[in-house]
Amino acid sequence: MSRLTELIQELCPNGVEFKKIKEVYQRLKGTPITASKMKEIENPQGEIRIFAGGKTVINAKEIDIPNANITRVPAVLVQSRGVIDAVYYDKPFTFKNEMWAYTTENPFSVKFLYYVLKNNIEYFRSAAAGMGSLPQISLPVTEDFEIPVPPLEIQREIVRILDTFTELTGDLTEILSKEFIARKQQYAYYRDMLLTHSSKTKICKLVDICESIADGDHMPPPKASDGVPFITISNITEQNKIDFSNTMFVPRSYYDALADKRKPHSGDILYTVVGSYGIPVCIEQDSEFVFQRHIAILRPRPENIKPRYMFHAMQSSAFKAQADKAAKGAAQKTIGLSSLAEMTLPVPDMHVQERLIHVLDNFDTICSDLNIGLPAEIEARKKQYEFYRDQLLTFAAQDEIVLTDRQTDRQTDRQTDRQTDEYNALIRLCQYVFGYISIELGSIGKVSMCKRIMKAETAPNGDVPFYKIGTFGKTPDAYISREKFEEYRKAYSFPKKGDVLISAAGTIGRTVIYDGEDAYYQDSNIVWVDNDESIVLNRYLFYCYQLQPWAVSEGGTIARLYNDNISKAKIRVPSIAEQKRIIAILDHFSTLCTDLTSGLPAEIEARQKQYEYYRDNLLSFTPAD
Repeated sequence: MSRLTELIQELCPNGVEFKKIKEVYQRLKGTPITASKMKEIENPQGEIRIFAGGKTVINAKEIDIPNANITRVPAVLVQSRGVIDAVYYDKPFTFKNEMWAYTTENPFSVKFLYYVLKNNIEYFRSAAAGMGSLPQISLPVTEDFEIPVPPLEIQREIVRILDTFTELTGDLTEILSKEFIARKQQYAYYRDMLLTHSSKTKICKLVDICESIADGDHMPPPKASDGVPFITISNITEQNKIDFSNTMFVPRSYYDALADKRKPHSGDILYTVVGSYGIPVCIEQDSEFVFQRHIAILRPRPENIKPRYMFHAMQSSAFKAQADKAAKGAAQKTIGLSSLAEMTLPVPDMHVQERLIHVLDNFDTICSDLNIGLPAEIEARKKQYEFYRDQLLTFAAQDEIVLTDRQTDRQTDRQTDRQTDEYNALIRLCQYVFGYISIELGSIGKVSMCKRIMKAETAPNGDVPFYKIGTFGKTPDAYISREKFEEYRKAYSFPKKGDVLISAAGTIGRTVIYDGEDAYYQDSNIVWVDNDESIVLNRYLFYCYQLQPWAVSEGGTIARLYNDNISKAKIRVPSIAEQKRIIAILDHFSTLCTDLTSGLPAEIEARQKQYEYYRDNLLSFTPAD
């Protein structure tokens, strides 16, 4: 049996008395103060907290508000207009006089009242519906509200339990909030990278890709107890959703009389343009509601742009920068419809838009759904990018430079393994969206070479073959000792099995795939890119090298391919899956062309058998009777 159960059985076995709030608690008055005055006296180091309407809260110096009714005891503030809520505060504070607060001698009873009001907050919010342009409750709504008044010991135990729960919830909320912010930042990074298109992508004004751009009715709409929901800017959440839980209503006749461009349809984009401007919402399905003039409505042309792509693109940093520039006004920043119409978005091909939607919707889901958050994140963060790599299976051609060699070197010096994973994941996302991407060879690995071997260290016979530029890909004519090979292989750069060796002098660009057998190679004349195959498969590199227009340095005794020439050479890279498909095709052709057992002799044999078949049939006659 819990302590609370024991107390209830002991102290109030026959039930708990109910009383009106005004019979138990002392009501406190606020302070007449204007928004301009609050702005004037705001001081983050101030010792007095001032609560205004909604979520507006500031700190100020007491000396700057000499006539304020300052509450210096724990109290419960009733936020009675706009955002209907209850706030517990136990430090000196005051509040706008349109609100009120309650206190009593025992702080536990004050906290108990707070929990009771929070438990019934939906009742108070429903009582505020239809009370003018902003939700508002009157004083009697709380004054006459009846609450349970158990003995003080029971109140104390209830407060203790709920405080503990609140603390635990607060800790979890803080963790989840940090995780949410991190995910949103990650999402924004990938979104902006994916929405940064090449010069080939069209840049279009909203007026050219939308059928209409409008806003809500400029006249105050008539109010009704029910009917069609009326959306204000406070109903647009930071999660780019519409909160219908606390709306006013207008008569259906008012809705029916609106122009069609002001009636939301599936695929339309809402966009806040006053105050908290710059928040887009994509209407996913047809629904009936109206909205104030602080919200714009855009109807994309389906032949030009997909609504979900437009929704994501309007959240990009580039578009937000345009919004900040277009917003005018001192008291309330406003984006005029004419300015909004002139703002621009990159508009790639439809198939690219579809891939962007797929990627960004997935990220948005993970960022927004905290049920996939902390518990799953512990394991899922390690697998997150692998998940997306598995999803990105279809490709389209688009040329895009992702990262240069110089940038990679600069980053590698300071990057963690996680940052490297994120970079690789970004490349895969770009591969999914754009098909092929162009990268510099230096971005996948360092150009490497073996340790120099002096002529005196070689012999015509020995343990380990030593390949010079003249014997590269052929039969060796020099060898080094096993001891020297083992020493140098461990202490200096050495190719991994599968690395593609490149001739960098004489006959430029001749390639050999290192097979893992013991062998050593002439420094600077035979090099390779130390590739971990996370972005490019070595066998795909092998085929790319066959077509690579190497930037060869002339003017010396022999032509030479320097490391910098290799690092800055660009290749087009599809996804790993597509690379494998290309490799399989080219390997097959290579086999047909080079393997004498399956090449021309096999074809000749097949033709011969075919000839013999037809010959035998043509020359086989049935004897006459």
